Amino acid sequence: MTSAVLPKKASVVIVGGGIAGCSVAYHLSKLGYRDILLLERKRLASGTTWHAAGLLAQLRSNRTQTKLAKYSLDLYEQLEKETGQATGFKRNGTILLAKSNARWIELKRRFSASKFFGLDCELVDTDTIKHIWDLLVTDDLKGGLYVPSDGQIDPTGVTLALAKGARNSGALIIENIRVNGFELNNNLISAVETDKGTVACEIVINCGGMWAREVGRMAGANIPVQAVEHMYIVTEPITGLHPELPSLRDYDGLTYFKEDAGKLVMGGTEKIARPWPVKRIPSNFEFTLLDEDWGQFEDLVTSATKRIPALENAGVRQFINGPESFTPDGEYLLGTSLEVENFFVCAGFNSTGICVSGGAGMALAQWIVEGAPTVDISSVNVRRFHTFQSTNHYLQSRVREIASRAFCMHWPHLQPETARGIRRSAIHLELVKRNACFGEAAGWERPNWFAPKGVEPRYRYSYGRQNWFYYSAEEHKAVRERVGLIDMSSFSKFKIEGKNAINLLQLLCTKNIDVPINSLLYTLMLNPRGGIECDITIARTGTREFVIYCGAGAFNHVFCWIRSHIKPKWSVSINDITSSEGVIAVMGPKSRKLISKLTHANLSNEAFPFMTCQNIEVSHTVCRASRISFVGELGWELNIPTEFMGIVYEQLLEAGKEFNIQDVGYHALDSLRMERGYRHYGHDISAWDTPLEAGLNFAVDLNKNDDYIGRTTIQKQLGRLTRHMVIFSLEDPDLLFYSQEPVFRDGEMVGEITSASYGHTVGCAVGLGYIHNEGGITNDFIENGNFEIEIEAKRAKSKASLLAPYDPYKKRVKM
Repeated sequence: MTSAVLPKKASVVIVGGGIAGCSVAYHLSKLGYRDILLLERKRLASGTTWHAAGLLAQLRSNRTQTKLAKYSLDLYEQLEKETGQATGFKRNGTILLAKSNARWIELKRRFSASKFFGLDCELVDTDTIKHIWDLLVTDDLKGGLYVPSDGQIDPTGVTLALAKGARNSGALIIENIRVNGFELNNNLISAVETDKGTVACEIVINCGGMWAREVGRMAGANIPVQAVEHMYIVTEPITGLHPELPSLRDYDGLTYFKEDAGKLVMGGTEKIARPWPVKRIPSNFEFTLLDEDWGQFEDLVTSATKRIPALENAGVRQFINGPESFTPDGEYLLGTSLEVENFFVCAGFNSTGICVSGGAGMALAQWIVEGAPTVDISSVNVRRFHTFQSTNHYLQSRVREIASRAFCMHWPHLQPETARGIRRSAIHLELVKRNACFGEAAGWERPNWFAPKGVEPRYRYSYGRQNWFYYSAEEHKAVRERVGLIDMSSFSKFKIEGKNAINLLQLLCTKNIDVPINSLLYTLMLNPRGGIECDITIARTGTREFVIYCGAGAFNHVFCWIRSHIKPKWSVSINDITSSEGVIAVMGPKSRKLISKLTHANLSNEAFPFMTCQNIEVSHTVCRASRISFVGELGWELNIPTEFMGIVYEQLLEAGKEFNIQDVGYHALDSLRMERGYRHYGHDISAWDTPLEAGLNFAVDLNKNDDYIGRTTIQKQLGRLTRHMVIFSLEDPDLLFYSQEPVFRDGEMVGEITSASYGHTVGCAVGLGYIHNEGGITNDFIENGNFEIEIEAKRAKSKASLLAPYDPYKKRVKM
C-alpha cells in the first residue's frame, strides 16, 4: 500500500504497523468503525514484531490478561482461513519446568489460579515430562505445569493476516510514511503531521512499539517504554525434535525452547539485561538486528545445554539479537494517555506482544467504539504511570531489572531494586535511622516493616512466613493495644474549590457531599455500569472547598476521572497538594492520650467525633487532624505542612515513650485492615465491582436528592445480588494465602480471593474475595456452606462471613 494517497482526514489514525497496530485496525474495522488509517514508518512488522520468537503462552498475571491472551489464540487460529495469509499457527502446548522447591510451589499456585482464570492446565511429574520431551534432562526437576492449548506462530505472518483482514473491512494502511508531529487544540489532537502531508483526525492510537515514547512526546504525552536487547538462537536440525513437541520454559534455568521445523529455538532472560539504544533509535531501523554477543548469551547457553544436552553438538544456524520494548513494571500499556484525551496507547508488551496483541487490540477497539473499557484493564492502564517514570534515567535503570525478572521468582511482596529512592517523605531519613525496610508504591518509598536493632532491614523472600513476619506482628500488636505511628505521606491529596465544587462532587459521589464544614466522608465514584471508579475520603474544609484523599497508586485515575467531569462553564478547580502535606497516622487505643500531650485541643468524642476533622496545634505547627482509621482502632491522621513533619514526628516519638510507642509499616497496616474487612482499591474493588457487590452499602445514599452517575444501576441491583464479597478466615493457623486463590463451596468453585494477610489478633490468615451464585448470595448461602480455599493445589478449610472477624460492629474506632 506504499503508493496509496494520504487522505485529508480520518476518524482514527493508528501510528505503527507492528502486530499491535494491525490488531487494533483489524478489530476497529470488524466492529464497523470506518475511516481508519494506519501509518507505518517503514514496512509492516519491520520493527520488533518480525524477530519475535512467536511463543503463545496464555497464563498471565491475572484473569483479564489471561482472558485476552486466550482470545488472541482463538483469533489467530482462524485468521489464515479468513484471510488466506499463512500464519504458521499451531497448538502444541507449553510446559513450565520447576527445578527448585520454591519454583514448584509457584507453579502449583499458578495452577490453582488458572482454575478461576478459566484456563485448563495440568500439573505433571518428571516421568510425564520425560515421556513428552525425550531429549530433556529431568532428573533434577520437581515437576511441571502443562498448558496444552498454548501454541506458537509466525509473527510476520499473523501481522500480515491482521492487516489483510483490516483492509478487507475498509481500513487504509500506508507504509513508508513518517509521523513528524501532531496538531493540538484544547488538549485534543486535531491532526497528524507526516512527511507526506497532514491528516485531520478525531482519535490517534499510538502503537509505536519501541518508538511509542518518541511518538508520545510529539503529542506531549509521557509513555514509559524502553527498548531492551533480547537474544535467541536457531540451531541446525536436531534428531528427535518433531512438530508436536510443546514449547518449554525452564524458569530456574532462565531459558525457553521451541521446536521449529526440526530445529531448536533457544532463548531466555539474561541476569543483567541491556537497554538499547542509550540515546535514539536509528531512523533507518527496518528489519534490523543488533550485533551478536556471545559473551552476554554464554550463561544461557550453558544453562540450556544442561537441560538439553543435544544442544551442545548442534550447529547454530542463526543468532538473533533484536530490541523489544519494556515498561517499568513489566505489564503493557493500554488506554488513553494522561495528558491528551484522544491519544490512545497500545504498546510496551515486554516480549509478550505476539501472544497478547490480539486481545489487547480487541479490548482497545471495543473501548473506542463503546466509549469506555469493556473489560478490566486496570493492571495495564497507561495512566498508572507518572511523568518521572518516562525519563531516560529512570527507564534505563528500571527496565534492566524488569527484563531480567521475567523468569525469576514472583515472590509475595517482591520489591524492585532499581530506580529506587525517587519519592521520599519528609521523615524518610529518620525512618532509615529507625531501621525501616522500604517498599515502593507509585515511586514513593514507604516503610513496609521495621527491623530490630542488629537486624538488617532487608527482605528474605518465600511463600511462607518471611523474615519480617514476627517483627510486623509486634507492630500490629502495638496498634491494637497501645499506639503506633504510620508515615502515610504517599497518600494522594487533591484540593477542589470554586463556586461549582459542590455541584461537581454531588454529580460524582454516592454520598451527599453537602455536609457541615469539618465533616469527613468515605464515598465512592461510580461509572454508568455502577462499577467503582474511585473510593475516596473527602474533607469539607470550607463552603466551596474540599480536600480529597486516595491511595498513592490511584492518583492519576482519580484526578483524571474528576477532571473529565468538570463542565466547561463551571467555576471549579482541582489541584494536587500531595507534596505540600505529609501525613502521620497516630493509631491505637492510646492515641488520644498521646496527641493530647502535644495539643490543647479537646480530643474527646463530644468535641472531636469520629469522621470529622479540625485544624489543631500539634507541637510547633497547625495541622489538619482527621479522626478516621484504616486499621480499626481509635486514631487520627495528622496532615502536616511538609516542612514541619520532622519536628512533629520527633515529638510524637518522645511523648509516646510513656506508652511504648512503635513505628508501624505497611505490612502491619495491611494485616490490621484485613481483620476489619476494609477494602483496598485495585485489589478488592474496581470499576467492575459495584458497591452492593463489594459490601459497601454504607457508602451509598440512594435517597440523596442530587442524582449521581451509576445510581440507576445500583437501584436495579437491590435484592438481586448474585455476587458478593465475603471475608474468609483459614482454620489452619499455620497456612498463608495472598490473592488469586480459587474459592470452593461444597466442592464447587464459586469465587476467588482478591487480597489476604495474616490476622495477628485473630490468629489466622484472613482474606477478602468475591463469591458467585446464580440463586443469589444470602446469609443462608454463606452460613450453610462448607468453604475451602485452594492453596498450592490443595484445599484448606475456611470460615466465611459477611462480618469482619475483628470488631465487626466498629466500636473500637469510636472509643
